[in-house]
Amino acid sequence: MPQSPAPGLIEDLRPMSLTAFRDGYSLRDLRADALAGLTVAIVALPLSMAIAIASGVGPERGLYTAIVGGFLVSLMGGSRYQIGGPAGAFIVLVAGTVLQIGVEGLILATFLSGIMLMLVGLLRLGDYIKFIPFPVTVGFTSGIALIIAASQIADFFGLRLEQAAPPEFLHKLAVIWQARGTVDLTTTLVAVGTVAAILGLRRYRPGWPGMLIAIVVGGVLAWGGLPVETIGDRFGDLPRALPAPQLPGFGMAEILAALPFAVAFTLLGAIESLLSAVVADGMSGQRHRSNAELLGQGVANMGSALFGGFCVTGTIARTATNVRAGSQGPMSGMLHAVFVALVLLLAAPLAVHIPLAGLAGVLIVVAWNMFEKEEFLSLLRVSRADAAVLLITFLLVVFRDLTEGIIAGTALGGAVFIRRMSEAARLEPVTPTDAVPREQTENVVVYSLRGAYFFGAAATMGRVLDRISDLPRMLVLDLSRVPFVDTSGAQSMVGLARKLERQGGCLALVGATPEVAKVLRSQFGHHASPKFFDRMEDAMQESCANRQG
Repeated sequence: MPQSPAPGLIEDLRPMSLTAFRDGYSLRDLRADALAGLTVAIVALPLSMAIAIASGVGPERGLYTAIVGGFLVSLMGGSRYQIGGPAGAFIVLVAGTVLQIGVEGLILATFLSGIMLMLVGLLRLGDYIKFIPFPVTVGFTSGIALIIAASQIADFFGLRLEQAAPPEFLHKLAVIWQARGTVDLTTTLVAVGTVAAILGLRRYRPGWPGMLIAIVVGGVLAWGGLPVETIGDRFGDLPRALPAPQLPGFGMAEILAALPFAVAFTLLGAIESLLSAVVADGMSGQRHRSNAELLGQGVANMGSALFGGFCVTGTIARTATNVRAGSQGPMSGMLHAVFVALVLLLAAPLAVHIPLAGLAGVLIVVAWNMFEKEEFLSLLRVSRADAAVLLITFLLVVFRDLTEGIIAGTALGGAVFIRRMSEAARLEPVTPTDAVPREQTENVVVYSLRGAYFFGAAATMGRVLDRISDLPRMLVLDLSRVPFVDTSGAQSMVGLARKLERQGGCLALVGATPEVAKVLRSQFGHHASPKFFDRMEDAMQESCANRQG
């Protein structure tokens, strides 16, 4: 008879919405969530359209993503307060995907990414994704911010480009520079006014929806005849409802073309959503479930793709707004999606009057907020190693590729960590206790090993131990302050014991924890085996003559 899953697994993958309703949900909670959901929807509405346009797709796809993906993230995810939708961090990846494999390829890549995220959650790998070094997160976030800002220059100033701006950062700037003589003053004033309105309201009226107000004012001016390019001029009328769900094409050639982009979506989506969930935890005092969150993100991406949307992830700014607005649980996220759907149903004809310069101003503010200025400068000052990880990630993201930047930065960050951990390991001589007769300490050397003894530390400590083993008939190592030994560290102990045995000596290990002793014994096998002691006094009184093989 098959065994049922362990309760820990079920709890780890349970959506937070079930937990919230199980704990009790009142009419008062619903009112609070409705207000929070409306507040978030007001923020999400202009952002979703702006992110979609910057990503190279129509604004309606940003709304589809916010509605379907946002609803499913809150329903199925592992964070009580997470708000899902299109994110600025994905603009670079989505735009590159559309450029290379088209919108249909983007939808397929989003669907495949959803499958991958579900598998990552089911395999309970969420805790490992959070081990991305902080300099890497600052580097790729700041790099994305710079690319977003560069992508909005043309719409911000109303430039007439002779050719479409290429995705490469320097080439994009070159094309924009060539069109510098086509700056449109009216468009520029609308964009600058949008930025000024958002920043001014944020400072003097922080409770007001600055982005929505700025966009509405710009839309009214355009509707009144202001000569600026609008959403309707470039994209035509917006649909007033969600499209019918449709599976993307699953031809082998299409899958192979979309797979690299799907992997990139999965990597960035997992990192971004878990970072957002951690931010929500810090603001609310709650604790999210990483694997349930990734499972929910996977379902949300598949659902978004079915309705013509693109990548969904947890969004830090909207999630923080949700918490500050008084959300009581996942219902506020689901209601935010419902409110956005109502806007699509009732106000789609009005949205065509929104100036593209206004949306560019919104994204310039988003990019400025994304660029983690204080953290960036702090990391440059803290240490050369952290600065190197930060700059490598940042430069690769800007000038090469987002995925390359994350992978290279994480690898370099791991190497820095290994070096620091290996340098933290210490080997210190120990003076034998007075309780042990002097004649028993002759030809005996005692050392205390401190810190994790893994492959990084073993490379350094092994050479020191090898030199020490030339001297005594008996080498005693105090391992009571060694929390961890890996197989590389254990193998260096095997070599040390063999050398001592050839010289007629022996190795004694004192105070090893059961976990450390288990790893050591597994590697010694039939080779020269040390003796294990609980106390230093017992090891010092042991004679090499009667040691066990």
